[in-house]
Amino acid sequence: MLNAAIIGLGWWGKELVRSVQNKSELIRFSRAVTLEPQTAREFATEMELGLGTSYEDVLADPKIDAVVLATPHTLHRRQVDVAAASGKHVFCEKPFALSLADARAALAACRETGVALGVGHNRRLWPSIRRMRALMDEGRFGKIMHVEGHFSHDWLANQPAGDWRSAPEETKAGAVTGMGIHLIDCFSFLVGPMQRIAALSTRRTLPLQSGDTTSALFEFRNGATGTIATSLKTPYIWRLAIYGSDLWAESLNETTIATRRSGRGVETIQLADTNHIGLNLESFARAALGQGAYQIDDEGILHTVAVLDALFRSTAANGAWQGIG
Repeated sequence: MLNAAIIGLGWWGKELVRSVQNKSELIRFSRAVTLEPQTAREFATEMELGLGTSYEDVLADPKIDAVVLATPHTLHRRQVDVAAASGKHVFCEKPFALSLADARAALAACRETGVALGVGHNRRLWPSIRRMRALMDEGRFGKIMHVEGHFSHDWLANQPAGDWRSAPEETKAGAVTGMGIHLIDCFSFLVGPMQRIAALSTRRTLPLQSGDTTSALFEFRNGATGTIATSLKTPYIWRLAIYGSDLWAESLNETTIATRRSGRGVETIQLADTNHIGLNLESFARAALGQGAYQIDDEGILHTVAVLDALFRSTAANGAWQGIG
């Protein structure tokens, strides 16, 4: 059993804990760190967590095997570095880093000290995405022509002034770090690496310096094209579609996939639900415990950040094409 500490107890940090606490035979949380302990005492009591405010205290605790970072994006590089130096396995929420240089350095710190690394790309484990991957592995799509995705919601549209998610250094391109990155990572998982990108971020209604709506055009290394769009001010929508020469398939939500083959009607399939957040943490725990490899290899972790890095450069350059490192 991996003994872990959760660092950051905002809404998503709590979801990470809930996904495995008293449910998993591989990982359990025993400590929590938050800068606002008064807002987390009830949750910490319910989940049997020792509550504190010091990350350094957790790193110095020999009983803690791993840290799970649900913290602001700009803190990830330093927090991963010091965790690795302390011999703690590290699970870092997405984005792993905001630049490819930081991602490479943080990954190197983990590999040099021999600690396991996991990243919060749980949507690879959605049943609908896994079914699309199975169709890809079976060669059902034929030649991949185009990929498109849209992930938007307005859940964070009315964040209080000063919330870290609204800070331009944390967002850079509207909703990309929170939502669009899921599409990017799934594109990489399903279709393969991307080689260049052109992206725009615009400010339509929200007073965010980095904009509230972002779109991007990709070229994949295999020659296919792709688009994503994401907005912080529209009702919830998720869709990810792959268009092949023989088949198209679309993830409509976690458990619903629609497909169509030439000469046939649309087939909609409802799949069984899974605890995809917990499955991701358990994959990390197995790697930390020496029981298998983490579900995403190093190249996959770095590529998603490389695309994000290039997207930031493109929006800063008013949509100019940027190569993906």
